[in-house]
Amino acid sequence: MNRLADATSPYLLQHADNPVDWWQWSDEAFAEAKRRDVPVLISVGYAACHWCHVMAHESFENEQVGALLNDNFVSIKVDREERPDVDAIYMTATQAMTGQGGWPMTVFATPDGTPFFCGTYFPKANFVQLLQSVTTAWREQREAVVRQGAAVVKAIGGAQAVGGPTAPLDAPLLDAAAGQLAKEYDATNGGFGGAPKFPPHMNLLFLLRHHQRTGDPESLEITRHTAEAMARGGIYDQLAGGFARYSVDAHWTVPHFEKMLYDNALLLRLYTQLWRLTGDPLARRVARDTARFLADELHRPGEGFASALDADTEGVEGLTYAWTPAQLVEALGEEDGRWAADLFAVTDEGTFEKGMSVLRLARDVDDAGPEVRARWQQVVGRLLAARDTRPQPARDDKVVAAWNGLAITAIAEFQQVAALYASPQDEDANLMDGVTIVADGAMRQAAEHLATVHLVDGRLRRVSRDGTVGEPAGVLEDYGSVAEAFCALHQLTGEGRWLTLAGELLDTALARFAAPGGAFYDTADDAERLVARPADPTDNATPSGRSALIAGLVAYSALTGETRYREAAEAALATVAPIVGRHPRFTGYAAMTGEALLSGPYEIAVVTEDPTGDPLVAAARRYAPPGAVVVAGRPDQAGVPLLADRPLVDGRSAAYVCRGFVCQRPVTSVEGLVAELGSTR
Repeated sequence: MNRLADATSPYLLQHADNPVDWWQWSDEAFAEAKRRDVPVLISVGYAACHWCHVMAHESFENEQVGALLNDNFVSIKVDREERPDVDAIYMTATQAMTGQGGWPMTVFATPDGTPFFCGTYFPKANFVQLLQSVTTAWREQREAVVRQGAAVVKAIGGAQAVGGPTAPLDAPLLDAAAGQLAKEYDATNGGFGGAPKFPPHMNLLFLLRHHQRTGDPESLEITRHTAEAMARGGIYDQLAGGFARYSVDAHWTVPHFEKMLYDNALLLRLYTQLWRLTGDPLARRVARDTARFLADELHRPGEGFASALDADTEGVEGLTYAWTPAQLVEALGEEDGRWAADLFAVTDEGTFEKGMSVLRLARDVDDAGPEVRARWQQVVGRLLAARDTRPQPARDDKVVAAWNGLAITAIAEFQQVAALYASPQDEDANLMDGVTIVADGAMRQAAEHLATVHLVDGRLRRVSRDGTVGEPAGVLEDYGSVAEAFCALHQLTGEGRWLTLAGELLDTALARFAAPGGAFYDTADDAERLVARPADPTDNATPSGRSALIAGLVAYSALTGETRYREAAEAALATVAPIVGRHPRFTGYAAMTGEALLSGPYEIAVVTEDPTGDPLVAAARRYAPPGAVVVAGRPDQAGVPLLADRPLVDGRSAAYVCRGFVCQRPVTSVEGLVAELGSTR
């Protein structure tokens, strides 16, 4: 009996018709394994995962494999995005046993959940042989199997331990982290390391803040070069905007085509901040079009943002996105087709499979003349219309709380920066206005969805789908990312309810997730008991739960003046600092937030009768130091602590600037405010 038909996860629903008697993760599944005295197969993946689809087609849709599994195992299917706690524990086990990890993840466990053999993708023949071997070992070598499982659990416990060494995350440590990233920087292609190459969004956000604080030109150049290389590469969708998960090569040419919400949210934030600090036209365009991608392709009307677009289309990678020169000519005509082939580096040999090419931007068009830019945009529009007639990738439309938090924060920052540079003289002013309008609406709907659907009896739930909240409890990254998002929305709108909600989430996290020595667990104290309690401090594809919570605590403490939240953030950062010193590539979000604390963070309150159009507000947001919070509104505006007891000065707008809870005299001129903020530009 396959029990996945009523799942909320699109990934689980993809397996609802398998001949495997799948169970969802539940106590009942493990009780059934104990009753039958058989081992458990735990298969972990996600909807946009290419090799998950391959293994499903080869093995889980196969009657022979289904019979082997049904006769000898209890099989549990897990969506790693719904249950990151389960994924974290068994990924640690997989890495401990094999030295690597990835999805699909294939784990064999005892009926109490103890893993004893782990791996990732297995071709069908290998998987059948493995099932037979595990079945034999379970029947004939049970003692050895149990002993191995106990050793794996001990290794997991060590890897997830809390209460280790601590150190202040101070200026020398952050300077050293920036220096280490510079040593690992790929000066030819941008980014860090070789193939496969992932967008290093969190590291670049850290380096941007480091540049702001120190004036270090190398940090800015690493960020600028990497951002440009990614935006010109095949990893970026040159027609519709949005970034793929990673590049299979070292030079950003051929992507793994899945598009994840979290990557695009973090990259939107990166390009927005690069645009704010430099005015770079490429960063402006990419920020605009990534915001448009989020609003057009991932937002679910009346709800939040969907999780991902699939890597495959009808089982084929790149079917939607790749082109030949002949296809360009067919879509555009001879002259424009050849012009587009040159512009997008589409050749007869191809850069992808079967002579196909992934579009890259081989020419500098952002700084080109008006005629070239107009032709480029006209070609993009026609190619996109042609591409829309092709089969399209599926969308994983579940709403994940943490990733929606990242998107809300990014769009709130984008809205602020877009307002700074708004000009009727811009040739694409109408396009920018359209994007900001739809992105603003999507952001606000997502925030309302989190506040009204995902918050249940004061506690966050991890996922929802079709307006219905799922059962999985929120983990630490959900609380941290959503709290940070509500703080960002409070700054954008001046509405007190978002700050109140952020405080409630942070209070719950401090009460339910705290670990010894200032650290935090990834699951609450009343969450389901697993073979270990996860507490991963490292930033990987997304900010760790600890880093996300620290960011929320820092923003909230600055917005409210309540020092206990800052103290909790400083204590938690101290638990991550030793890792920042050794492995800065895996602590980018923590280091970014460390820069905010080192900078102050600045608390900037502008009292004004015109919070949207006052030049003081624009200057505050334009020249805000790393991690600064900015609010604008009328004196003593309800629900905005930073505006309390701060009057106009002689009837004029005034900016009140504080740093680390120490305040300066109010200033009434843009020049005075810029000087107060110590702009490095």
